[in-house]
Amino acid sequence: MIVIFIDNLENFIEFLKRKIMNEIFYEFKENLSESDLNSEIKIEIILHFLAKVEGNLVLYETKQSINKPSNSNVDKEVIDSLNNIFTQVDPSLALVKGKIREIFLSYST
Repeated sequence: MIVIFIDNLENFIEFLKRKIMNEIFYEFKENLSESDLNSEIKIEIILHFLAKVEGNLVLYETKQSINKPSNSNVDKEVIDSLNNIFTQVDPSLALVKGKIREIFLSYST
């Protein structure tokens, strides 16, 4: 399995030309070690998609850090914003909540 980590969302979007599926998978991960218990929670959204490069199956991944007020629904706002961005790039793209690693393993067998 080849995994390529991309530092920012703009470059991640550039690599979408190589995708083999119309789904971009995402997961949220709380960063408890950096959270401020009084006001904000630091979370990361991790984005993945599968591509085919010269006959090899490749997993592209990026992550973005977000400060989430403890009483807000930032997750939905982030997903809505990402949906808007990806729809402008390619209307057939869909964000799917899940861990691509599990799908990658089943796809490659």
